[in-house]
Amino acid sequence: MTTVETAAARPLVYAHRGSSEAFAEHTRAAYLQAIADGADGVECDVHLTRDQHVVLLHDATLDRTSDGTGQVADRTLDELRRLDFSAWKGARIPDAYGAGSEQFLTLPDLLDILRAAGRGIGLAIELKHPSPFQLGLEDRVLEVLRNEGWDPRTSMLDNIRVSFMSFSPDSVRHLLGSVPGEAVCQLVDDVNVAGIREELGLGALTGGALANVMKAALAEGERILDAGEAGMAGPGIGYVRAHADTVQRWLGSGRKFRVWTVDADEDVRLCRDLGIHEITTNVPARVLSQLMADSQSLR
Repeated sequence: MTTVETAAARPLVYAHRGSSEAFAEHTRAAYLQAIADGADGVECDVHLTRDQHVVLLHDATLDRTSDGTGQVADRTLDELRRLDFSAWKGARIPDAYGAGSEQFLTLPDLLDILRAAGRGIGLAIELKHPSPFQLGLEDRVLEVLRNEGWDPRTSMLDNIRVSFMSFSPDSVRHLLGSVPGEAVCQLVDDVNVAGIREELGLGALTGGALANVMKAALAEGERILDAGEAGMAGPGIGYVRAHADTVQRWLGSGRKFRVWTVDADEDVRLCRDLGIHEITTNVPARVLSQLMADSQSLR
C-alpha cells in the first residue's frame, strides 16, 4: 500500500505550494523540500501563459512573487523563465535544490519532480479563476496531463495520484465531465467583504459587487457538495470552525475532506478529531511530527 493510500491512521498531509514556509512558494526548492519532509502530497495553483503553457503561480499577476510585473496571461513561458521567483523569500537554496534560474516551474516540471520521489505521492491542482482563458484553462491542464500519461479513469499518472480543485462551480462541473468525482474537490470559504476590498484595493461599490459574485459561487459550491456531485469538500479551516453542522453533514454523506491552510497545532488537532481525510499546510514536516506524536500518545 502506498503512502497516498494509507489514510486510516491520520489525515494525509499536503504541502501547500510546496514547503512554502521554508522556501518561496511553487518553486523547485519548495517541492523538493516537501518530498524530503515526507509530505503525502503537494498542492499547486495553475495559470496559463500567453503561449498556453501551464505554470505554477498563485496570483494572476507577477508582482508579489517575482521581480516582474503585470499579468501572467500576458507573458510567454520564455519571458517568465527570465524572471526571479525565489529571491523575495530571502531563503538560501541548497545546491541540490537547483539554481535560482531553475526555481520557476511548469506543470510538467512538477510532474518530473514527483515522478522522482521514489514513492506514491498526491498532487492537488487548483484551477485559478477568473481566468482570461475561462474554461480553456481546465481543457489545457487536462491535455497536458494526458500527454504526460495521466489515466482519466483512475486519475493516476505513474506514482502520482492527481486531483483537481477550484472555488469556481463552473470549473468543478467542467472537470466532472472528464474526471472521476472522487478526484474533484469543490473549494469553499466564507466571503469577507471588507477583506476583499482591502486586499484588492477596491471601492465600496466594486468590492461589494465582487463579493456578491463570490457569495453566489459559494452557495452554488455548497449545493454541489450537498448533491454529491464532487467527491471532495475543500473548506478553509475558518469555514470548518464556523459551520460545524455543515461539515458533519458532508462527512456523514461520504464527502472526503481536504482542509486548508492548517498550520496551527490546535487546527491540526481539530482536523484529526473530526476525522478529516487530508490537510493542506505550509509546514508539512511540523504537522507530520505533531500527528505522529499525537498518534503515539493516544495508544
